[in-house]
Amino acid sequence: MSQSSIWLPPPESLSLETGEVHVWRIELEQPGSVLEKFRSTLGMDELERASRFHFDKHRNSFVIARGFLRHVLSRYFDTEPDALRFSYSEYGKPALDGTLYFNLSHSHRVALLAITEDRQIGVDVEHIRADFATEEIARRFFSHLEVESFNSLRTEEQVAAFFRCWTRKEAFIKATGKGLSQPLDKFDVTLAPGVTAALLRVDEDDASRWSMSDIDAGSDYAGALVVEGSISKIGYFQD
Repeated sequence: MSQSSIWLPPPESLSLETGEVHVWRIELEQPGSVLEKFRSTLGMDELERASRFHFDKHRNSFVIARGFLRHVLSRYFDTEPDALRFSYSEYGKPALDGTLYFNLSHSHRVALLAITEDRQIGVDVEHIRADFATEEIARRFFSHLEVESFNSLRTEEQVAAFFRCWTRKEAFIKATGKGLSQPLDKFDVTLAPGVTAALLRVDEDDASRWSMSDIDAGSDYAGALVVEGSISKIGYFQD
């Protein structure tokens, strides 16, 4: 997989300015030593969740993603990864005491973690599969406006547009903290090539209070970020 040049080594000292977002990336296929290191930091509830996966690949991806989450967050809190204690919303979104807000997403071989202060945040990454990007699936999950926009594009543009739409919508419902309890067809996002990522309309909310941005997660991936309020700067980090 080709690697975008936006991903840089993190600084020694981690801090967030007003309006700043940090996005971290990790490959989920890691050596056994990393897997065991991350596994040793997980809580009993996380280990129990990992055990539910039938295949080793999916179980290991979960362990790496959650261990990665703990490893990165511990650097902001200046504590040990296994000392972090998560609470969970009624929709299952994890949180920590304090002003740091975060969200994790993983797909296929890549995980993304987005972090900011004092406001809601959501991130999504998806492995691009042409066989999934169909009009039938778009009609099931996209809004009427989004389906019209999707169908107006040339065939060769539709796969990328589908995953732009999908990740932007997923990042938004993760930012609100409601997950799939918030119907995907009840709000509109942009998806056409060359059009800035944006939330256009959402029922019972003000679309203008949310900022949206695409993330270059690597070839064969689509990524999106949604933050409450404006974004002044995005830092992209990978150890």
